[in-house]
Amino acid sequence: MARSMWTGSISFGLVNIPVKMFTAARGKDIGFNQLHATDGSRIQMRRFCAEEGKEVTASEIVKGYEVGPDRYVVVTADELDALAPAVTKGIEIQEFIDLTEIDPVYFESSYYLAPDKGGAKPYALLRLAMEEAGKVALGRMVLRSKQYVVAIRPAGEALVMETLYFPDEVVSPSELDIPDATQAFDKREMAMAQQLIGALSEPFDPSKYRDEYREQLLDLIERKAAGETVTAAPAQKVAPRVVDLMAALEASIAAAKKGSADAPAQAQAPVRAAKPASAEEPAAVAASSGGRGKRAAEPEQLEAITGPASRPAPSRRRKAS
Repeated sequence: MARSMWTGSISFGLVNIPVKMFTAARGKDIGFNQLHATDGSRIQMRRFCAEEGKEVTASEIVKGYEVGPDRYVVVTADELDALAPAVTKGIEIQEFIDLTEIDPVYFESSYYLAPDKGGAKPYALLRLAMEEAGKVALGRMVLRSKQYVVAIRPAGEALVMETLYFPDEVVSPSELDIPDATQAFDKREMAMAQQLIGALSEPFDPSKYRDEYREQLLDLIERKAAGETVTAAPAQKVAPRVVDLMAALEASIAAAKKGSADAPAQAQAPVRAAKPASAEEPAAVAASSGGRGKRAAEPEQLEAITGPASRPAPSRRRKAS
């Protein structure tokens, strides 16, 4: 059974719905420890003062914000505590909107909300009411001393909560140097592009996609841990080429039509790892979890309450902290 990471309530008008929060997705990145190449021992990161040339203890460290070259404003723990938002145990719904009004770039991380004791009936009421109205709830919450704007939407038998980026955290497309090329193609090229989109259009099936790099890396690690000597394959260089847009569209449409029947078989083909390691490396040193530590192992998804749930956007990189 999955373990909740937060308990509280959804404030819906005068109704409070007790809920528990669970992670909805977790990354499976492979982490590495840093080792000394000559003897395989772990590298330690120590607190070191460059000015005095010595190690310091945690009690000697304060937080500072850089305001200029080698200029910092020190902020004390008491000052941070005074500014911290009041810790609440509730998600306060502010308004209801259409999901399509939220640009997917705003979605940060996803969580399941499940009813806690005594909350099954109002939980189901809110979920069904939003489903029938075609709306999602927009609200606020405080989690671990950080404020969040959240969107709550129905997904099967469950509610999914998305934390959202604040507007000043989202990069505007106007900041990109995108040339205006709308007049650079003709109607025939547009028709061919739309035909290609139609030929490649299918219902979303996430099971068709796998992290092939991760599979190859795990295979490499297992082989080296078993004592196998692995030789790196030389990287293949692909020369850049100038492509005739119309010819490329026509060839792509033909390939899409021809390959549609073969796609399922190709998606299930086993992936064998390339050999990207040097034979001179220690064969029995296996990588272990460590590395970024950004996404710790989380409980399994709530399969018993959710069923299949569609995502409005890919899971973002930053989690609620």
